Amino acid sequence: MTRPDTLPAPKPADLGNYAARIEALARQLGLEFAPVEFELVPDSFMAEIAIYGLPVRMRHWSFGVRYIHQLVHQKMGNSHMFEVMFPGDPCHAYMAEHNSVAENTLVTAHVLGHADFASRNALFLRFGAMAGQRILEQSAARAQRLEMALQRHGQEQVEAVLDAALALEQHVDVHAELHRPPYGAPSEPAGVAGQQDRTSVDDPFAQRYRRLPGEAAALAAHDAARARLAQRPLVPPQPEYDLLWFIAQHGPELADWERDIFLAVREESFYFYPVYACQIMNEGWASYWHARLLREANFLPPALYLSAIKSHSDVVRPYATEHQLALAVNPYHLGFCMWEHIIEREGLARARQICRDDDDCSFIRNYLDGELADRLGLFVHESRRDGETRLASRDLRAIREAILAPKYNYGAPCIAVTLLNDDGSLVLRHDHQRDGRGLDLERAEQVLAYIARVWRRPVTLHTSDFRGTPRILRSKTDGVPEPPAPTTPPTPH
Repeated sequence: MTRPDTLPAPKPADLGNYAARIEALARQLGLEFAPVEFELVPDSFMAEIAIYGLPVRMRHWSFGVRYIHQLVHQKMGNSHMFEVMFPGDPCHAYMAEHNSVAENTLVTAHVLGHADFASRNALFLRFGAMAGQRILEQSAARAQRLEMALQRHGQEQVEAVLDAALALEQHVDVHAELHRPPYGAPSEPAGVAGQQDRTSVDDPFAQRYRRLPGEAAALAAHDAARARLAQRPLVPPQPEYDLLWFIAQHGPELADWERDIFLAVREESFYFYPVYACQIMNEGWASYWHARLLREANFLPPALYLSAIKSHSDVVRPYATEHQLALAVNPYHLGFCMWEHIIEREGLARARQICRDDDDCSFIRNYLDGELADRLGLFVHESRRDGETRLASRDLRAIREAILAPKYNYGAPCIAVTLLNDDGSLVLRHDHQRDGRGLDLERAEQVLAYIARVWRRPVTLHTSDFRGTPRILRSKTDGVPEPPAPTTPPTPH
């Protein structure tokens, strides 16, 4: 009998055949997905997609900084990209040319799992309907508009707008609609409000109340304030957390091309939000299905199957390296184990309901139980100032919250516009109690400077430092500080 490791290695030409048969098997097993267009691309192109988040996107210096960070991680062996997948109709999947046939066979099955998830999950469906199902074409069109702005207005002016927009790219209101109307009239019709005011005036108790000592002046001031408010409604009428939308709508001197940049960044943020909010679920679902599809694909040569399963083990392992505990959760590992646990206990039909209805927050809170947490060896750790890292807790609630803490509010601090003054100055407020943390004040000042450059009026931010001490930051007029360190955008899947 021939040993599997001595069988001839599959050839790249075989990949198309394997992919077609895996897709047919996936549909037999009940996976549902839009057509998927696969493309083999060079390693350098894969790296660019990981940095920009899209194959073609608006140019900005921060992506170059991210590119250097990505290369460093790859050189250190901390990053290996097998694929990048963009949900839509059709879906687009890019596979690295350096992958072996076995790896790309696994990637094919993994991508089909992602496509099935995107076709079921309510969050993906809602945001896909708002942001469009052809993100690649849309981003290319935005990039072309930006190039036209660069030619007309110069790099310095365009970069100033992009600096502010990209610094705020996670500050969107994901509970609102992408295409939302401007602030309108009060929610209560004027006739109803006037009728209530008339009733309160005619009420005997209200008349006696008005005659109390000192109340006449207070009521007169109140009526004057209401009259001023009727002439100029308060903007915003309630705290506005969608900073990109507010600046695009109310920037006092923004040109149309500048508003277009803010709205373009906002639209891409809406597209990426489900990827961010469902990362553990999505990666786990895709990993579960690539493992199952490979296991049931009896047409795969034994040598290819063994090699693909080895790659699967590398992807879903819990540790950073051999014999080293991981201090960060691997979403592939955690999601894969949770879906296996759910399907084993509650069945595939129930798993598909969860896939439809949940995001990572509800998924972790409802389905990461004590038995699974113990089996996976999950714990909460704390780092001391002297560099020592200690186990802080094995409490299940603490574990769940430690996993979810970075995901609140799209990973950004809760900052809202609270007032647009008559002179055009802007007041922002950081809801640090809701946030549960203070701001990095140096970074906050840098972002505030970016906003002030495009707002062209004073901007004030009420916040607190890491100790919880209230602080007020005001935009500076004596130049712009060095840019903040870039954050890595979510990789679309």
